[in-house]
Amino acid sequence: MLKRLLPLCAAALLASVGPVWAAGELTYVVNNESAAYDPGTTAETFATPIIGNAFEGLVKYASDGAVVPALAESWTISDDGLTYTFKLRADAKWSDGKPVTAGDFVYAWKRVLTPASGAKNSQMLYGIVGAEEFYADQSKDNVAVSATDDHTLSFTLKQRVPYMLQLLGYSTFYPVREDIVAADPDGWTRKPDTYIGTGPFRVTAMNFGESIVLEKNPEYYNAANVSLDKLTFRLIPDPATALAAYEAGDVDGVEAVPAPEIPRLASEENNGFLVVPALGTTYAFFNPHQKPLDDVRVRKALSMAIDREEIVEFVLQSADIPAMALVPPGMNVAGEDFRDGSDTFGLAPTAEVDAAKALLAEAGYPDGAGFPETVYVTYSSPPIEKLLEAIQQMWKKNLNIDVKIQASEWQVFYPEVQKVEYQIAQMGWGADYPHPMTFLDNFVTGSANNLANWSNADYDKLIADAKATNDEKQSLSDMRAAEALIMNDAVILPQYHRNQYMMMKPYVKGFWRSPLNVPYFDAVTIEK
Repeated sequence: MLKRLLPLCAAALLASVGPVWAAGELTYVVNNESAAYDPGTTAETFATPIIGNAFEGLVKYASDGAVVPALAESWTISDDGLTYTFKLRADAKWSDGKPVTAGDFVYAWKRVLTPASGAKNSQMLYGIVGAEEFYADQSKDNVAVSATDDHTLSFTLKQRVPYMLQLLGYSTFYPVREDIVAADPDGWTRKPDTYIGTGPFRVTAMNFGESIVLEKNPEYYNAANVSLDKLTFRLIPDPATALAAYEAGDVDGVEAVPAPEIPRLASEENNGFLVVPALGTTYAFFNPHQKPLDDVRVRKALSMAIDREEIVEFVLQSADIPAMALVPPGMNVAGEDFRDGSDTFGLAPTAEVDAAKALLAEAGYPDGAGFPETVYVTYSSPPIEKLLEAIQQMWKKNLNIDVKIQASEWQVFYPEVQKVEYQIAQMGWGADYPHPMTFLDNFVTGSANNLANWSNADYDKLIADAKATNDEKQSLSDMRAAEALIMNDAVILPQYHRNQYMMMKPYVKGFWRSPLNVPYFDAVTIEK
């Protein structure tokens, strides 16, 4: 197995040696294109490179993971931990030069709490007094968020949220402009002239299917320290083609490399290969409302019958981690990693074949006999399709069942999965903020990201209790108990916890990519 590389050191990335020349232009390859670049409403990881460089919120993450000021220059928190007051910086402006106001945040947050907006992460704001009630009934506008003046934003929580500042660094909390959105609610994010942001770069061209081009935003409060003049996100769906472009010198960076190339790239010197720790888990949803997945024994058998170690070592050929649960390692609460000492829920790195066969037989399918036609849907991606083919073969070998794989483009696949009419659907989740709740909150009843439409009252209560308590150890216990309910009911098929494997030319200095999967270019300079 490929030796797991040390986590990428932000300090090493940010180090600059030798003369620094004008940064000029940089081209970075992405493998997928999003259909939704609205910071307030999207939950798509594929949108983060654009949103993360064209927008900022009150706060942002530094390369060491710390929360630091962004559009807000300072803030205070009341003694009871409930009321937050932010002072916006005087030079906070939109990319068209208009001032950013506290009222922009009030509008943006209430928009997220409006069902008609289609926001996927509305529940992230439910900790604010009156927010959940407003979402349920738009006539009850008692949301405790207000603009005292153009530069002062205040909001009050129902109970303490220890990770509130971390939440505020996520795009759901970014401001959007009411005049822009109201003029074209469905199309404003699809045109450079109306994609008005607050970040270090502004979008100047949207060539869908090819590239999205950004340029330095002269209205950005820290524009004096942004060196890149032009940043092009080039779409190349096939990682092998992207790597070839990189090695030919046609592009400066690629967000992902083909799994079979990882051992070679890791062994070469000074080629720009980077391993970036990621707070992410790749898994599939089992639909508990569709036969034969409506039987928990079938779901458990399918999960137990795959060899996760083989997937990582021979299929992915990576330093990823076999996953036996939802929440990845690296999430710390009360001084403990969430994963330390937790259960594996009957799963193991290798296949538990005998136990899986026994469960399938109990469910009425001895040695796979009579197993109904089952379709495993996925988005088109060569590495993911290769992964699913391996799982398909494991199910055939270990359980003697045939499962069909059906792939479609993301823009077709995702809306269909949201209807929850599939049997098995390939998905996964990357953390929106560095806390276990970013994974667990998705499975509460009614969450827009609960793509199995699974509901469990005990689970909902545990999540509510975990949020309400001021005792971090009790919160950790509640969250672990909640995850156990998901895993013991086999709602998902966990596959692996992810790292990001990418390339960036050694002459690019100051680039960093967060564990939340956002590539940052505001500090980039180029030496060559």
